Amino acid sequence: MHERPERTEAAEYYFRYIDQVPSGDICQILRKQLADTFVLLGGVSDIRSLTRYAPGKWTIRQVVAHMSDTERLFTFRAFWFARGFDTPLPSFDETTAMSAVSPDERVLDSHLAEFRAVREATLTFFDHLPPDAWLRRGVASDNPFTVRALAYLAAGHVQHHLKILRERYLAA
Repeated sequence: MHERPERTEAAEYYFRYIDQVPSGDICQILRKQLADTFVLLGGVSDIRSLTRYAPGKWTIRQVVAHMSDTERLFTFRAFWFARGFDTPLPSFDETTAMSAVSPDERVLDSHLAEFRAVREATLTFFDHLPPDAWLRRGVASDNPFTVRALAYLAAGHVQHHLKILRERYLAA
């Protein structure tokens, strides 16, 4: 459905996430990724969800909360630019965002339910986006983005964290 973003559609830094997204219809990739998230984390116990793979690193609950926060951010940016607003958007600091909530006080299932709701909203937005909106541009965090790059960024960011969860938190 949608071609991969070109290198001019986001700052090079963001391609560390975008490049992790496989080729194909981005909406189908986002749907599959939602299912993959539940396969990976659905059986994690509440006790295990409080583990960190190293001192100073986030717990599994914090990682999932961060995935939801960041997806909201990328989708809001895509909404802003797709709807034709040209006001630059501010930066996002995940440490500040995480310090404003207490993810470890909620069970993992509540975080997974929230992630599902956020992803479903993301999918509803991108599923109904007019074709000409995908290449609309804007600035956020002092960086240029297209709406298409933000869709891939949402998927790539989650892919990045699923890989860390798989390799560092949940490895045998």
